Amino acid sequence: MCSVGDVTSVDVASLTPGEYECMDCNNKFKGLGRRVKCPACKSGNVKKIK
Repeated sequence: MCSVGDVTSVDVASLTPGEYECMDCNNKFKGLGRRVKCPACKSGNVKKIK
């Protein structure tokens, strides 16, 4: 189904890659999105550092 004229909400900040550090394994990595997880240990306990 196609719709024309509907408003689509996009959070541009969540589309900008950021640098994160995992608080569980101290891995530093780049992430994208709202719910970033550490690629090394799969923890969601991460902090944006840049």
